Amino acid sequence: MGMTITEKILADHAGESRVVPGQLINAKLDVVLGNDITAPVAIREFEALEIDQVFDRDKIMLVPDHFTPNKDIKSAEQVKVLREFARKYGITNYFEIGRMGVEHCLLPEMGLVLPGDAILGADSHTCTYGALGAFAAGVGSTDMAAAMATGEAWYKVPPTIKFIFQGTDFQPWVSGKDLILYVIGQIGVDGALYHAMEFTGAGIEALSMDSRLSMCNMAVEAGAKNGIIPPDQTTLAYVKDRAKREYKVYQSDTDAEYAKVITYRVNEIEPQVAFPHLPENTRNVSEAGDIGIDQVVIGSCTNGRIEDLRVAASLMEGKKVHENVRCIVIPGTQAIYMQAVKEGLVDIFVHANAAVSTPTCGPCLGGHMGILAKGERALATTNRNFVGRMGHPESEVYLSNPAVAAASAVLGRIAHPGEVKS
Repeated sequence: MGMTITEKILADHAGESRVVPGQLINAKLDVVLGNDITAPVAIREFEALEIDQVFDRDKIMLVPDHFTPNKDIKSAEQVKVLREFARKYGITNYFEIGRMGVEHCLLPEMGLVLPGDAILGADSHTCTYGALGAFAAGVGSTDMAAAMATGEAWYKVPPTIKFIFQGTDFQPWVSGKDLILYVIGQIGVDGALYHAMEFTGAGIEALSMDSRLSMCNMAVEAGAKNGIIPPDQTTLAYVKDRAKREYKVYQSDTDAEYAKVITYRVNEIEPQVAFPHLPENTRNVSEAGDIGIDQVVIGSCTNGRIEDLRVAASLMEGKKVHENVRCIVIPGTQAIYMQAVKEGLVDIFVHANAAVSTPTCGPCLGGHMGILAKGERALATTNRNFVGRMGHPESEVYLSNPAVAAASAVLGRIAHPGEVKS
């Protein structure tokens, strides 16, 4: 019996010829990641170990992105902890304002996470990197502390659910964000609990890398340990000029054993909207009804990449954001921001009366740069819409792709992109 791509990566990193679901292993890590919320706790735990060096100063990534630019004294103190730790231990990959980005946009862009990697991140959306064919999973801060000291982590090998997307005849304005929202709507927020979600089929092969990153980013919203897409030519073209080191490509064996295989046809999936207060509360945008909104956020580690901004700008060009709506656009990294400037996308957003921000996670987690008041509604390209996620516990967050978000910003209500641009 063969192995899945997830099992192969874990086996190699554990020094085993074969692993099976449920097996406990100790795996060597290629990347250990933390941000301004999770890393300070990990750093305190690391310092308590009273050791004088990290396992590898090149393999630890520290990215203050959640409350930056610092919104208050507490957030400034959080980032100071990271900065001083990075200086003390010579951490190579520390990224602050001016060099930083939303972590899960930044690391793939810089070639710091690669196919075949075993990646531990003290952030739940670390699963994003599965789009490159890596095993990437979120953990708690104490696990990060141990990983910074040892370069290793223990895992229970997850069983894998295989999702096959047949066809390439996508409906207009459908992206990877819609595929994953549709899946979560079908299986629920615990439908892949501690499983690997492996996405395959012609529909996946037709997706851009930006769409794949968006898709794997939300695997955790189905309870998954990791999401993963086997590398293909699109993957290799993306990493070719970015990779900072050597990497290894893994593929699932044809006789690999799966916990379940689920098949969808892409032409049956239209743009999706997740209603409050769970990502599983999905509906077709055509069935959303007349729902007015107060705020639109286009950005985050789910949809803050250049392709996302291009799609949004194509719908907002020559138009104005509705007078009742605040529209906030947040490029995921400085490089994405600069590309958006070069392509004239920022001009389009500003002329449409949208606000364009420096890279930050801010509004996604209700941190800053777009907090909701009581009774307000936001449509966001982010990944979570829990109670109080973006501000007041009596506010509401709806999730969509950038095309739906842009169209809705213009019309002042949740809308199909075709209503703005046919």
